[in-house]
Amino acid sequence: TQQTLDFPLRAPQPYLDKIKPNSPNDPLLLQVLPQTREFEQVDGFTAEPLLEQDYSPVPGLIHKYQSRVLLVLTQACAIHCRYCFRRNFPYSEHQQSRKQWDKALAYILENKQINEVILSGGDPLSLPDKYLSDLLHRIDSIAHIKRIRIHTRMLPSLPQRISDPFIEILKTLNSNIVFVAHCNHENELGDDTAIAFRKLKAVGVTLLNQSVLLKDINDNAGILQNLSEKLFDQGVLPYYLFTLDKVDGAAHFDLSREKAKEIYKQLSSLLPGFLLPKLAEECPG
Repeated sequence: TQQTLDFPLRAPQPYLDKIKPNSPNDPLLLQVLPQTREFEQVDGFTAEPLLEQDYSPVPGLIHKYQSRVLLVLTQACAIHCRYCFRRNFPYSEHQQSRKQWDKALAYILENKQINEVILSGGDPLSLPDKYLSDLLHRIDSIAHIKRIRIHTRMLPSLPQRISDPFIEILKTLNSNIVFVAHCNHENELGDDTAIAFRKLKAVGVTLLNQSVLLKDINDNAGILQNLSEKLFDQGVLPYYLFTLDKVDGAAHFDLSREKAKEIYKQLSSLLPGFLLPKLAEECPG
């Protein structure tokens, strides 16, 4: 069908290796396997639930919050999560070559209240080291930028991407570097992710994680507790636990707000405060 063609099954081998064989309800499998339920039209679910286009003063840049901007670097991603809120994002209108980032960088330079730049996509780590190095150094050279934050699903899905040459690039930057991984279940974490996190931590990178609360995948306080504990074992602090963004095709992952609060209340009793992610719901505007 057209929807599957537009957003096909995609998952790298290291992620697939963590799926239990002959287990149709495996929590990692369910995150990436297209299902017929994606074609159901459900009230309240839309193609672009966060209306990000409304906050894009120049192509490729989203400015929703005063002190930080987000750069949509690429459509490419190593893994297609079926609940992705940008699965329908008009990337072609925001696609930028290295030179074409001039407008976005000029905007950041002019707006001195901006002190943090977030690299997102797709997945920014899908881009070659040379491209990333050029862009990171251009951002790093802006005096009022204190932090560069990289949002990536690559850490649990293809942790080998954290190569020694990439680490060398990070070592040359003056800004504080923050990586926000996206792990939803403890089974996504293994020896390979531990190695990647260790390499990043060794060069002073701050490591955080954000998760999405997903029906039949991690909608259980015990599962979320295990995720937080395992993340901390690998040097990562749980940051956010998001409720589902209501994007077309993802309604079968949705939980009621009441259920989310109930799970979170249980989780709060199981974890110390520093291991408890913030429960959050993103709203348009």
